[in-house]
Amino acid sequence: MYPGGIGLELIFVKTKAGFRNSLRGVFMQAYGHWKVAGSLAVLMLGASNTLAAERTGREVVEQNCVTCHTSGKDGAPKIGDVAAWTQHSKKGLAKLTESAIAGIGKMPAHGGQPNLSDLEISRAIAFMVSFGKAVDPNKPYASPTSMTGEQLAQSHCINCHGDGKEGAPRINDFNAWKPRLQKGMAGLVRSAISGHKAMPARSGMAQLSDTDLRNAVTYMVVQSATYQPRN
Repeated sequence: MYPGGIGLELIFVKTKAGFRNSLRGVFMQAYGHWKVAGSLAVLMLGASNTLAAERTGREVVEQNCVTCHTSGKDGAPKIGDVAAWTQHSKKGLAKLTESAIAGIGKMPAHGGQPNLSDLEISRAIAFMVSFGKAVDPNKPYASPTSMTGEQLAQSHCINCHGDGKEGAPRINDFNAWKPRLQKGMAGLVRSAISGHKAMPARSGMAQLSDTDLRNAVTYMVVQSATYQPRN
């Protein structure tokens, strides 16, 4: 099978000229998909992935978490309370991170700050659990998947990316995605996390993980690159 699911089907026709034209058409169609796939690979893998640095655990805590975790508001474990944090982390830091991402009790998803990445959430947790002694992790403790990229794109993202609402790149328009891919997929996902122009952080769904967003963005970019208009 060729890229995009094109099978090389040689349809024999009565004349030699007809056969040559049919064969040429099939190969030109396959070549077109190879060319698009090559462009997509360059943009997704070869572009610069230089992004704004992730905030440290201390920065996230001091800028966001102290609002509740200093006073213990709504039952939040206080910073420095060994017994409280031991109880909350007994199932592991991955589970604690999942709860912070999805929201738990009166704490909203991503601590009410949907522009925080899953890594920043993980670093904040490491800081509070260790009372500021842990080294910031380089990878998130968890980034759970709640649905596939296709499911998220077709149930939610399509509302804007289907017809290009508020300037959103359409799922069937690869040229609209190209400028947004200049910083690579990592940059595009970062924009989805923090919000971009008319699109709110995490597309207005704070409970989505970075993995959810990455899967949806990847799905839409690939769909746009392989889109074939119906004849």
